[in-house]
Amino acid sequence: MLSKISSTVLLAFLLFAAGLVASPSRVPAMPPSSPSASTQEIPAQPSGEDSPPALESLTFTLEQAVQQGLRANPRMNAVRAALRGSEFGEKSARAARLPALSANYGFAYDDKPVTGGDREAWTLNVNLNQPLFTGWRLLSSQQRAQLFTEQVQAEVANIELNLILIIQEQFLELLKARENVRSAQDSVIRLQSQLQNAQAFFDVGLRPKLDVLQAEVDLAQAEQVLLIARNAVATQSARLNTLLNLDLTSPAEYVGELVYLPYQPDLDDSLDRAFRQRPDIALARKAEEIADKDVAITASDRYPQVSADLDYFRRGDDPGTSGSRSRPDPWWTAGVNLRWQAFDWGRTRYATDQARQNVLRLREETANLHLEVSFDVKSLHLKLDEAAARIAVAQKALEEAREGFRIAQARFQAQVGTNTDVLDAQARLTRSEADLTDAMADYQLTLARLFAATGERNPGLVVP
Repeated sequence: MLSKISSTVLLAFLLFAAGLVASPSRVPAMPPSSPSASTQEIPAQPSGEDSPPALESLTFTLEQAVQQGLRANPRMNAVRAALRGSEFGEKSARAARLPALSANYGFAYDDKPVTGGDREAWTLNVNLNQPLFTGWRLLSSQQRAQLFTEQVQAEVANIELNLILIIQEQFLELLKARENVRSAQDSVIRLQSQLQNAQAFFDVGLRPKLDVLQAEVDLAQAEQVLLIARNAVATQSARLNTLLNLDLTSPAEYVGELVYLPYQPDLDDSLDRAFRQRPDIALARKAEEIADKDVAITASDRYPQVSADLDYFRRGDDPGTSGSRSRPDPWWTAGVNLRWQAFDWGRTRYATDQARQNVLRLREETANLHLEVSFDVKSLHLKLDEAAARIAVAQKALEEAREGFRIAQARFQAQVGTNTDVLDAQARLTRSEADLTDAMADYQLTLARLFAATGERNPGLVVP
């Protein structure tokens, strides 16, 4: 009777343990460390949303283009999937510290049974195993999984920041290409007018045929430049469509213009924000912390491994294991097991030393990253000042080139200037327009890169 009560109690305990394993959320878990501001988690899309949401309009400003790219670009969806995977890995590492329930069922035939024993036996064994001490391996593994999740969060932020910069660069390149088209069109119009003037003077015998030929050659060259500029616009539009996960032939319209946005940030403030906010620095730090946990996991083999086991047995001469002549009743055992590998020819020590060297390597790489970030921010500050100065110079040069072209045309009309003077003045005017466009584009491109270098997410390039 007592054995039946014991077996009943044991079965109830095993069922309770099975429920505990099936619902690991009942066991309080260690709270993960709060991620820093630079590694804040980005809400992931539901797994079924593989395609971007329907767009109400295909007209994008710079900020709208960036937001669409962050929402629909496949690279962002891929890293969000990696983040969800790391969260499942964290749950798996947490569950490894909980009891594990297993069962064995089998049949055996004994050719020479002991006296009173059975030749054929069916056996059932249910085991409940709880790790008690693993040299801090399970705890370190759980903490490592938490750090890995935070590292993936930093990777999401890093890819997001890089994608913002790429879209901004391509958008500004598109605006630059449009300005080049406009400048090329103006050049063609000016040269067509000059060709008409040269032809008219030649027709009345006031100018030689050479003037007409020179004007025709310059006009043909300007038309080639215009074709190249228009092709650059089409190429940049297709590139933006790709980044925004739109069809290559989609009639998307990107609106904006190159403008001068005065901005003079303090270098020390930029460096401070870069070290505090850049996700690649956060990635490097998380890699160091993960490497520290790898050292602890590797060194865990030095310590004894202790676990507790609770086993329930049934044996019988039929598949139902309902008992036999030699052992009519089920039974159970409980115990604590200790395993300690005392000698392994230095394998654990060498592996631990290798893991420590990896930590040192990552620390040196982080220090080098700080140096590269400092140089990156400093060089962008210098380039921003240079581009601002170039804009001022290019604007003055453009005004002078326009006046020079006007004077050259007037002198040609008055028959005191040559056709070559007009064509040269026109070429200088075209170069001045191109120089101003390049300076304006370089300034905004440098501004976008400076924001990215300091870890600032500024989709619309709004100057504070």
